[in-house]
Amino acid sequence: MSIKYNVIIQKEEKWYVAKCIDNNVASQGKTIEEAINNLKEALELYIQNEEPVQPKEIFVTTLEVAI
Repeated sequence: MSIKYNVIIQKEEKWYVAKCIDNNVASQGKTIEEAINNLKEALELYIQNEEPVQPKEIFVTTLEVAI
């Protein structure tokens, strides 16, 4: 069984931070790939202690607002 989680990746100084917005699990890495792999491992550990629930699919975009 597998579950698709919604993830945001942000560059913070020298690290990429990957955050799962479905359950607030986060991890980091020096590259995007490393951050994703570390988050995947953290999520696998997290769901060992929780009943897995399929998150709702979401749409994320960037919105420009005039100021």
